[in-house]
Amino acid sequence: MAGSTVEPTRSAAGVAPSGAAAGYRPSKTLPFVAEFRRQASRRRTQLALGFMVLLPLIILIAFQFESGDDDNGRGEFGSLVSFATSGGLNFTLFTIFVSASFLLVVVVALFCGDTVASEASWGSLRYLLAVPVPRARLLAVKLLVALTYSALALVLLAGTALVIGTLRYGWSPLRSTVAAQLEPGEGLLRLLMVLGYLAVVLLVVAGLAFLLSVITDAALGAVGGAVLLWILSSILDQITALGAIRSFLPTHYSTAWLGLLSTPVQTDDLVRGAVSAICYATLFWGLAFWRFTRKDITS
Repeated sequence: MAGSTVEPTRSAAGVAPSGAAAGYRPSKTLPFVAEFRRQASRRRTQLALGFMVLLPLIILIAFQFESGDDDNGRGEFGSLVSFATSGGLNFTLFTIFVSASFLLVVVVALFCGDTVASEASWGSLRYLLAVPVPRARLLAVKLLVALTYSALALVLLAGTALVIGTLRYGWSPLRSTVAAQLEPGEGLLRLLMVLGYLAVVLLVVAGLAFLLSVITDAALGAVGGAVLLWILSSILDQITALGAIRSFLPTHYSTAWLGLLSTPVQTDDLVRGAVSAICYATLFWGLAFWRFTRKDITS
């Protein structure tokens, strides 16, 4: 009829005017909790978190084999060994010290390097996108879940060490070679700060592993590649001939957390290390999102 208006309606097939299916909300696809539970059911997640609990127990058992030889090695490591059995806080510090340079790197690389590459190797990545889950959301949820499990692994390691160390050796002041004796309350706060700094430094590993996970369909290649590049950076950092270039390596400030044990706290390298780690992680994550949103998904 002339002059009449036609109301916009959805098609019989339930398609909205925008072209999307009726009721479809991109923000509701692949919920964080669903992905978290999905990753929790995987064997590698269970084994990795289980080993974080088991390692302090292994160290504790190893300390029970007294040989009568007081020579625990020389230098900083030997001093930490001698302090490790003097209290729960010291036992926790020793556990963190022996785990930070390699074990935690591997665990973080495992969670972040396996998350996308494993889906591609199984052929399930394209089906997730066909749900449809927007690419950016899929990547963001997987990254957040991987970071959550990485943080959980760090907390489990330190928490287990603190509990069993305190039960075995008591609640004593924190001692180290770079600081005066710290009362238990202050020592616990310093340990929490150490964990926080380590979490920030390990963001570099998380970013690198995540980028490699997007680039390759081989989960082992992404995990191994991130670990090997971290080791390479550590080796280059020991070459003094590189001069000022060393300060730009992602591993240059990886041990700056020792400054948190000094009296007073040495914060200069901590700040530089945190800024460096955040910059590297942001760069790697940005490249991962840029690559994945333009990648032709065939698996």
